Amino acid sequence: MLLFAANIFFGSVDIPISEIIDILAGNDPQRESWRMIILNSRLPQAVVAMLCGMALSAAGVMLQTLFNNPLAGPEVFGINSGAGLGVAVVMLLLQGSFVAGSMNIAGYFAILAGAFIGALAITGIILLFSLMLRGNIFLLIAGMALSYLTSSLIALLNYFSTAEGVHSYLIWGMGNFGGVSLQQLPLFATISMIAILCTLLMMKPLNALLLGEIYAENLGINTGRIRWIILLLTGLLTAIVTSFCGPISFIGLAVPHIARLLLKSNNHRLLLPSTLLTGGCVTLLCNMLCHLPGESGLIPLSAITPLIGAPIIIYVVLKSRGQFS
Repeated sequence: MLLFAANIFFGSVDIPISEIIDILAGNDPQRESWRMIILNSRLPQAVVAMLCGMALSAAGVMLQTLFNNPLAGPEVFGINSGAGLGVAVVMLLLQGSFVAGSMNIAGYFAILAGAFIGALAITGIILLFSLMLRGNIFLLIAGMALSYLTSSLIALLNYFSTAEGVHSYLIWGMGNFGGVSLQQLPLFATISMIAILCTLLMMKPLNALLLGEIYAENLGINTGRIRWIILLLTGLLTAIVTSFCGPISFIGLAVPHIARLLLKSNNHRLLLPSTLLTGGCVTLLCNMLCHLPGESGLIPLSAITPLIGAPIIIYVVLKSRGQFS
């Protein structure tokens, strides 16, 4: 709650706290521009940042438990890269028609659709592989191969594109919680919350998977179906976030480990809700840091999340030494 309030009251533009309270209460401010900043920028960004953190963190903790691997995450399976490929097709094959800063409504929705279709396409391929490959390790390797393949296709599109198209794609690739307008916020929040609530129904199967697939099947858990559901939920959560906000790295990978360090437990009845809350806190903190420098500009989101996530991952690797506990 404190981080959410900080995202509303602090930013690159200095607005008196009393004026912000008046705006939130529905009163007229001294400057109309302040109302636009609070209601059309800061408030939607705070809600989007919180939901994105919850969604990516839920995806990360489910994948790490499913594959019994501390380094499993949405990025590993190429879901982010799939969304990036969809955007690259829209921006780069159309010769930079949708340049950042001069993008019309049709261009915006084309990019949104490209990212969503690309992310879900990779998820569909992963689901197909899950029916063909019995072992989780082989599925993890297939996901990594897909990630490299999509990254190569994006590199080829960048090579043959115009300078304007490459610049536009670079801006999208930095990530931004401001990609959801106030009018789009209800749709984004509704879809995100439904998907997040669905992850809470997976607490019992995830706890069973901690004991191994054989033990889980002895408890009556259909591990093949659970794996399919987890991959589908993970793809949906990542596709929603990436299509609206661009690729956001390290959140799904690092936040579950932060929750484990705080709880000292792998019980998903505690871990999953705590991961959701921790993910929302981390992304709210990242969003606030992006807007603090001043009026000269904003720090790209892709420059902030690795500063928080990378040290956590390094610590986990050094501590576990290849063992997931």
